[in-house]
Amino acid sequence: MRNRRSTCLRNSGAGVWPVMGDPTQLNQVFLNLCVNARDAMPHGGRLELRTENIVIDEARVASHADLKPGSYVVVEVMDTGTGIPFALRERIFEPFFTTKEFGKGTGLGLSTVMAIVRSHGGFIDLYSEPGKETRFKVYLPALPVVPPVEPVRAKPSRLPKGQGEAVLVVDDEESIRSVALSMLGRYGYEVILAEDGAQAVKIYNEHREKIAVVITDMAMPVMDGPATILALREMNPAVKIIVSSGHASTGGVRHFIPKPYTAELLLTTVAAVINEKN
Repeated sequence: MRNRRSTCLRNSGAGVWPVMGDPTQLNQVFLNLCVNARDAMPHGGRLELRTENIVIDEARVASHADLKPGSYVVVEVMDTGTGIPFALRERIFEPFFTTKEFGKGTGLGLSTVMAIVRSHGGFIDLYSEPGKETRFKVYLPALPVVPPVEPVRAKPSRLPKGQGEAVLVVDDEESIRSVALSMLGRYGYEVILAEDGAQAVKIYNEHREKIAVVITDMAMPVMDGPATILALREMNPAVKIIVSSGHASTGGVRHFIPKPYTAELLLTTVAAVINEKN
């Protein structure tokens, strides 16, 4: 965080219950929330992550439509930033709604966060005081705690690995780029990142000989996905492209990864496209 004095404090209390979920998608949830918290503190501030166990009973369920009784792990993301005006709190999880200036985001970050949390059987609480703080509480269903068993040797991962091939990832959401960088890099790919289509076209023009495949979002500022695909194909009609989007539009591209994607889907699709004959 250049020119800022924000500090990230992590308070993960001992004895936190286990949860079941897709690690790539949950990583995306907390990356999105932390990036939003950072952007809400342009002059610095404090970012805290806290965890706790909680049991929700029938009385609490009656006051919240998304709640179900049971045990939950709560992850709270708190910042001392600008806060969210009360009138906007009902809309911030809507697709394409954003309070950021043009070119700073598409408004899909929090809607993606909500979709992931709901797909895991959880829900989100929001508390905010304008000019003081914002708290997002992510509730994830806890697994029953079972006695420890004799450890077994883990089976080797069967997910396909790269051989150093370069993958150009084009997305205006920083959290999406971070997830792709982490996952593809861990499995043997060289990852090149672009924040929008114009930057992607420039990078591809400079490194087209080594870029094996391009993964592009469709809704981006400056230069959107369809325009990016057209420009890349003009430079190289044989360019291999994968569309990644929260919507069904593929821009005439055969290979599509819906957001939020899993590690398995991302890695298998990238391997298949790279190995595909033109």
